[in-house]
Amino acid sequence: MVCCVCRMFYVSILCVSVHIWQMDYYYEYTECDSTGSRWRVAIPQNPGACTGLPEPVRGTECTFSCKAGEFLEMSAQECTQCAAGSYSLGSGIRFDQWDSMPAGFSSLATAQEINPHGDDRLTCNSSSWIPQGNYLESNRDECTVSLIYAVHLKKQGSVSFEYQYPDNNLLFEFFIQNDQCQEMDQSAETKWLKLTNHGEWATHTVNLKSGTNILYWRTGGVLMGAKVVKPVLLKNVQIEGVAYTSECFPCKPGTFSQVPGSSTCQPCPRDTYSGHGASSCTPCNTTTQYAAEGSAACKDRPPCSKKDYFQIHTACDHEGKTQVIYKWIEPKICLEGVTGADKLPPSGEREPCPPCNPGFYNNDTATCSPCPAGTYSDGTKPCKQCLAGTEPTLGYEYKWWNVLPANMKTSCFNVGNSKCDNMNGWEVAGDYIQSGAGSSDNDYLILNIHIPGFKLPTSVSSPSGTEFGRVTFEFETLCTADCELYFMMDVNRKSTTVVESWQKTKARQSYTHVMTKNASVSYTWAFQRTNQPSDVRRYVNDVARIYTISVSNAVDGVSSGCRVCALSAQPSSSMCVPCPRGHYVDTNQCTECPKNTYLVPDATPGPDACKPCGPASKSDKDHSLCYSDCHFTHTEGNVTLSYDFSPLGSVGSLMNGPSFTSKGTKYFHQFNISLCGGQDHLAVCTDNVTDLSNTDSQREKGEGANTLKTFICQSTIIPASGRGFHTSLSSQSINLAESFVGASVENTLNGIRARPELYPQTSKKVPDVNFYYKSSEMTSSCETGRSAVVTLRCNPEKSTKGELSVPSQCPAGTCDGCTFHFLWESSGACPTCTERDFHRIEGACKGGHQDLLYVWTEPKLCIGGATLPEKKRVPCEGMEFWIRLGAGLGAFTAILLVSLTCYFWKKNKLEYKYSRLVMSANKECELPGADSCAVMEGENEGDMEDEVVYTKPSLLGKLKAIASKKYENMQLNSSHSKALVWS
Repeated sequence: MVCCVCRMFYVSILCVSVHIWQMDYYYEYTECDSTGSRWRVAIPQNPGACTGLPEPVRGTECTFSCKAGEFLEMSAQECTQCAAGSYSLGSGIRFDQWDSMPAGFSSLATAQEINPHGDDRLTCNSSSWIPQGNYLESNRDECTVSLIYAVHLKKQGSVSFEYQYPDNNLLFEFFIQNDQCQEMDQSAETKWLKLTNHGEWATHTVNLKSGTNILYWRTGGVLMGAKVVKPVLLKNVQIEGVAYTSECFPCKPGTFSQVPGSSTCQPCPRDTYSGHGASSCTPCNTTTQYAAEGSAACKDRPPCSKKDYFQIHTACDHEGKTQVIYKWIEPKICLEGVTGADKLPPSGEREPCPPCNPGFYNNDTATCSPCPAGTYSDGTKPCKQCLAGTEPTLGYEYKWWNVLPANMKTSCFNVGNSKCDNMNGWEVAGDYIQSGAGSSDNDYLILNIHIPGFKLPTSVSSPSGTEFGRVTFEFETLCTADCELYFMMDVNRKSTTVVESWQKTKARQSYTHVMTKNASVSYTWAFQRTNQPSDVRRYVNDVARIYTISVSNAVDGVSSGCRVCALSAQPSSSMCVPCPRGHYVDTNQCTECPKNTYLVPDATPGPDACKPCGPASKSDKDHSLCYSDCHFTHTEGNVTLSYDFSPLGSVGSLMNGPSFTSKGTKYFHQFNISLCGGQDHLAVCTDNVTDLSNTDSQREKGEGANTLKTFICQSTIIPASGRGFHTSLSSQSINLAESFVGASVENTLNGIRARPELYPQTSKKVPDVNFYYKSSEMTSSCETGRSAVVTLRCNPEKSTKGELSVPSQCPAGTCDGCTFHFLWESSGACPTCTERDFHRIEGACKGGHQDLLYVWTEPKLCIGGATLPEKKRVPCEGMEFWIRLGAGLGAFTAILLVSLTCYFWKKNKLEYKYSRLVMSANKECELPGADSCAVMEGENEGDMEDEVVYTKPSLLGKLKAIASKKYENMQLNSSHSKALVWS
């Protein structure tokens, strides 16, 4: 489709018609031949009327052109001055009027990838470049829209244009194709345009080759979401190198050219106006009308209202007094003495001036002066010298706003006309500084402070990647429209980037940004009441207020106090000396932080400046940060598990998605996670939308203006397919964590909570290990900064490198926007193997030998560490030996039992005979029977001793009897034994 468009433009500009109207014909040049010459021919007004036409004559050279302010008069083929009210570039053309799309320009939206939801309403058919009078405005969505213009040059030339590109959520590129739709050779610097400050216009110039040049201005959103983006603005497109100009261009309304031969038109002064092709401007009736500079018509003055004036605090006078006064917004466009008009309120009472800001003093004059070098003041007292062993702390702390500080500037930029007329962007108001009125609601109101560099206190070390300074400010916004406050910074005057922004009304709050490199930086606050085009003031009461601004360690700063420093070792020396990295100042001496502690850059000097690292972490040699060395130990009961996460690698990456925007744009979220190691093993994310000139090696090393180097970062990746761009885009790089908190099997550490319920449950006995990370950068939604938890899970089915994933309930990696959760499953996340993880299997004994084999206990939940012992072959006793031994023992036992049985049988027989003999003897000696067998009263039971007891012995008893050679089976009463008489 694009090629068809190219050829269409090519055909349309093959012939450059010159309309020199004369009666019934006009003149035109033929195409140039191979010798570079051409002919001037007459073309009839009515087709077919070929009689009476002048004869063709040789024309000017193909490369001939007139000077600026002249045009080629075809009848005489001579350069002629443009008349008043018109202008000419000579060999160029200019487009500076955008009430409608100029002839030859077209806007083309590139078809997006198929929307997975199949909603036809979400196409890009309505996306285009829109004329806004003085400029063109790009689309505000993620559709890719190209502004196309084709021109045929007879000689080498150039194209230049002015643009505003304040928002890196939009892509903006300019490139050139030939008539074969082949892209011309172009460097990344000329193709990808640099960001501009809000409200400021930049100029971009590119050389053109002779022949057909098809110019493309292409925009496309990265990811819009709910955020309203700033469109790209384009104006004053000028092309040099056309063969000639056959006519002059009339001045557009609101401009004029007073003298013949003009190359430009001048804007009409204030309170004047002009129409199309004017040679002068017409004054307005200033009594009832007004007109801004460059107006095409006068407007009626409205009655004055509260929107037409503002209040300010006067500077302190010689008596130390100030007062609130009210002033009309200039230029004044309203009428006072009409019905319904408001009058200017009277001035307030004179009040004592507020004290000076810290670091300044008042020497009985109306102004505050900075304290001399080496002295300090809190703003209420005279400057004092720091004591021995201390040094001044440099910086700025503004909390009183009676006058604008000397190192701050304020300005106002109108979207279409650069600077606002005679207006300050911000006004001081005593306790705060607030946004001014501006000339219209979509003006950018700018407040800027420039810091030439940073200087750490003498005794504070400066390891790379840590804090050099910080800016903190307290603010609020009060809005009824879609206002927005931007906080931006420009490092080394390269390009301005938005650090943070706040939309609509925001309660009073504080924000801090840490500077991690020593460089010249400009901090800018820009306030815009509405993002929509506007030339009136409807929301003048929508304001942004800044209460305090402080910048630490500014090299050109003043001192509000003194700080303890380390002294030289030389006797009686009071000179402060620097401490080595990782050292703090204690009693004017440099002391190294203890092992596994890190030094807090902005802490008060002393031992408390060293903070301990978290569990399972250690500090680097400079005590600048804590990190994991990939080793972790967990003890539960009498079992200790040791982990070595080195096989997982120092940095892991995860690209989840794809996801689709409402317009069908496919994108991915890529997370880079530094698991182990210090400064040299941090994760790197690169934004190549506004700096595609970065080389791959620069991105890997974390170099370049748009490169982020930290523990965990996130980038949005847009593939090249479906967007019309020639490379995949990486943008919106976010720092998720710049510090490692520690590692633990617990689900909470330092207020950061892991959420194991977000992941599939595991029945394995090995616990998950959670790595906790933290970022101190505050955002509008995360007041305490972001945090992250990386859960390492032992999974023998995964590779050693493992697999990273995010919770299915939170596909973006976070459920609340502040805490990010990652699951890293790997066999490398299993504990180190020990002897508990394998067991021994004994083989069968064959030939007097057997094998001992060692195998892992399944499932194997360990890696590395102890290895399986080698297979062993040991001697053993075979089954034949044990069978013979068993048979011998059995035979011996049988013989013993038979012998004992015979013996006891014989003994029992003798005993039986003996007992019969005793019984028969008792019967022969029997006395007369007693009358009673009962025991009579008074008889002693102890006298009843005549008793025969017979007990049948057990086998055990018999054996005992044999052993003792005594066997007693029957016991006779002693009295009976005396009575026995053997016959």
